[in-house]
Amino acid sequence: MRSITGETLISAVAGLCREANYELPDDVVQALERASRREQSPLGRTILKSILQNASIASEGSYPICQDCGVATFFVEVGSDVRIEGMTLEQALTEGTRKGYAEHYLRNSIVSDPMRRENTGDNTPPFIHTRLVEGDKIRIRFMPKGSGSENMSSVEMLSPSDGLEGVKKAVLECVEKAGAKPCPPIIVGVGIGGTFDKCAELAKLALFREIGPKHPEPFYDKLERELLKDINSLGIGPLGFGGTVTAFAVHIKAAPCHIASLPVSVNLQCHAARRAETVL
Repeated sequence: MRSITGETLISAVAGLCREANYELPDDVVQALERASRREQSPLGRTILKSILQNASIASEGSYPICQDCGVATFFVEVGSDVRIEGMTLEQALTEGTRKGYAEHYLRNSIVSDPMRRENTGDNTPPFIHTRLVEGDKIRIRFMPKGSGSENMSSVEMLSPSDGLEGVKKAVLECVEKAGAKPCPPIIVGVGIGGTFDKCAELAKLALFREIGPKHPEPFYDKLERELLKDINSLGIGPLGFGGTVTAFAVHIKAAPCHIASLPVSVNLQCHAARRAETVL
């Protein structure tokens, strides 16, 4: 059994908060560069170049990429042969979030109650998804999820008879309704199957996938490409000013489901597709 101290986890999480909010992943920067070359609208190209300039300024000057430093969202894989000393995993992630947002001057965006709206003052609590796996390591994936894109997401409980066309319709209608609000170009995370709550989790987890690599299953690879083409045909364009690049990618994750169900969730991610991870 391998031990990791709570303080080690806290320090690692605080670092992830800084990294994700200050530096876009390489695959996102490359997607923006490709989009700026591919976009047919002159205004769209100008917007994409400004987005790239903003990301460069944030990285070089150690500033947040966006004023919305998001909900602290974690997907954590915990090995069965590792234990945390001194505190629970939730306590370590919470304290790491508190420390990271305070030390790196990140906006606190969490209210303690959805109706009374009092800010917690430290961007906690984080939202944590945990999975037990084999091994003696802990893998932490972090996403500061902004509300502009999160607010335009959806869950639909389709009938199995709605089939493939029903799934496509649900995705396209979600993106079209969202329009400029999620700050396109976007990444479209799609969860199919599971249950009401599980498909939403799948859609969010899909946003951690790098832009570029194909889906490992040919069926879903084809569906992703078809959806991306249809989404970019909507004409929403960069920041909603019209154009040919509304989305960078569509990423699908599927799971088994009940014979009478076809849950579909769409979780949108803005052009500032911030994420970071570490393995301890």
